[in-house]
Amino acid sequence: MEYKLRKAEAKDVPDILRLVKELAKYEEMEHQVTLTEKELLEDGFGDTPFYHCIIAEIQGGGSSDDAKVVGFAMYYFTYDPWVGKQLYLEEFYVMDEYRGLGIGSEILRHLSDLAMKTRCTGMMFVVAENNEPSIQFYKRRGAEDLSQEEGWRLYRIDKSSLVKMATPGEE
Repeated sequence: MEYKLRKAEAKDVPDILRLVKELAKYEEMEHQVTLTEKELLEDGFGDTPFYHCIIAEIQGGGSSDDAKVVGFAMYYFTYDPWVGKQLYLEEFYVMDEYRGLGIGSEILRHLSDLAMKTRCTGMMFVVAENNEPSIQFYKRRGAEDLSQEEGWRLYRIDKSSLVKMATPGEE
């Protein structure tokens, strides 16, 4: 089955959100997806994009309008003051029925090439602890589990806590 990778365009936002929701369902976290198409559009395709996205699509029967989006990778660049630029892979998903065709490997190859061209020192990402297939997928490609190797922990400050901290006199 033929597929191609391309840079996401504004018209892909409904498909990106669909795949985000599919991934969340796969990870049994579907209820946590609150993002809207409007927010995705503004945040990824406005004057200052907060993320970049690669789309994997397969061709349908005849025209190019028959293309079906079957996978994606959402990423952005961060800066580590110890080592410099990093590519951060935020979301990465290929629909179940299209796995095993090399799409995921090609997406990672593409992102690795991009990281090297932009002089990144590495690629960072988070994987759910119970997502063993993905953990093995990344380990086969040289990924290190920093929670094991270096003892790092992931923290989040939610919106209500941000509001509290941003309010003068609150702590």
